[in-house]
Amino acid sequence: MKLLGKLVEEVSDGVRKENINMSFTGVYTDSRKPMANGLFIPIVGERFDGHDFLHSAIEKGATASLWQQDKSIPDNLPEDFQLFFVQETLQALQQLAKKYLAFIDPIVVGVTGSNGKTTTKDILDAVLSTSFKTYKTQGNYNNHIGLPLTILGMENDCELLILEMGMSDFGEIELLSNIGEPHFAVVTNIGESHIEQLGSREGIAQAKMEIISGLRDTGKVFVDGDEPLLTPFYRENVSTCGFADTCDTQITDVSSSEYGFTFTLRGQETIYELPLLGRHNIKNATYAIMVGRKLGLTEKSIQSGLKQVNLTGMRLERLQGSNGSTIINDAYNSSPTSMKAAIQAVKELPDFSKRVLILGDMYELGPDEKQLHHSVASAIEKPITHLFTVGEKGQWILDAFNEKNDHTLIVQSFLNKDDVIDSTKRLLDNETIVLIKASRGLQLETITKHLM
Repeated sequence: MKLLGKLVEEVSDGVRKENINMSFTGVYTDSRKPMANGLFIPIVGERFDGHDFLHSAIEKGATASLWQQDKSIPDNLPEDFQLFFVQETLQALQQLAKKYLAFIDPIVVGVTGSNGKTTTKDILDAVLSTSFKTYKTQGNYNNHIGLPLTILGMENDCELLILEMGMSDFGEIELLSNIGEPHFAVVTNIGESHIEQLGSREGIAQAKMEIISGLRDTGKVFVDGDEPLLTPFYRENVSTCGFADTCDTQITDVSSSEYGFTFTLRGQETIYELPLLGRHNIKNATYAIMVGRKLGLTEKSIQSGLKQVNLTGMRLERLQGSNGSTIINDAYNSSPTSMKAAIQAVKELPDFSKRVLILGDMYELGPDEKQLHHSVASAIEKPITHLFTVGEKGQWILDAFNEKNDHTLIVQSFLNKDDVIDSTKRLLDNETIVLIKASRGLQLETITKHLM
């Protein structure tokens, strides 16, 4: 890609070899990955320095690299290997992404929120790809390094780019928004993730709404209208979506089945079909409908897109378990809000006589983590039949449930995740559904292979 070669020269202060016109297949920060004819960007982290792995990148096929000017140049570089000298490689990566984005000039949709970012990104892609050539954040490339790499990963004929924006502290979404400069922004909800760093849910709301920082002048923002904490951020360009009748776009006439939901929007005749579990995903789908409408998509195209949603793994992922049972793997991450939403999804599904919850530790919840774990117990009731908790923090969920004096459920606590397997396997038949949910650090999804 000659364009990248030209743009990287613009962000650099000098080169190792003069008068070399370079073309690159892509941009890479991981020296372990194949990068034939690629541009390597060595990132300096707290525990590593990518400059130390230049030779590894060359062995993997890199033909050039950004190079921080205060770093010594290694010996024995290939004669024709190019270095682009910069003040700071991470900043240069971000500048390169901005230049590439401006050149390709796609419509940009930014997505943030405490829960549902990735699901909403996937739904947006399913809907908008019916009318545009789209590219979206791959995996969890949603931070100050991943977002620039996402931008640089789109092909030069991309018409619409969907950027997931994650954060753990103030200022991070602002940076990502200013790099991506979205035409449309979506704030899915405000939960408790990263409350340890941000102090309160009010702080989380403030940090998420930083997404408006880089919004284009004519940009539009769609937010969770059921969340009072977002009310102070309402502006002329902010539109609310949700179940409350005060929302600009109200979700109505919801009907559930084993395979998902149908719903309408207030004042509209169109019946939308969504083949996803979890009532909260109706709101995520509504964000995609509203963006689609703003971009001129027909109702037929929107309906077609919703029917073909393909979610990133471990997000209410429905799997076939042993003896005809159903396993719901929602173990990618967790907060009290998302855990209660997942429990609600299991309660709403028809035709299961045994409904088993395997719930584990949730992290980064700050000084109120015990109370926040306790809060999950409010969602645990019939038709749930079994509650199994995993880990020391997971035990807090069971403790709070026991205080309800509800003896209709079978409950048990396990310190080790492997210990829950045998108790669960004994319950598996075609009338059993099992939810697996915890923070990513617990890696609770590893037990799914024993239940399948």
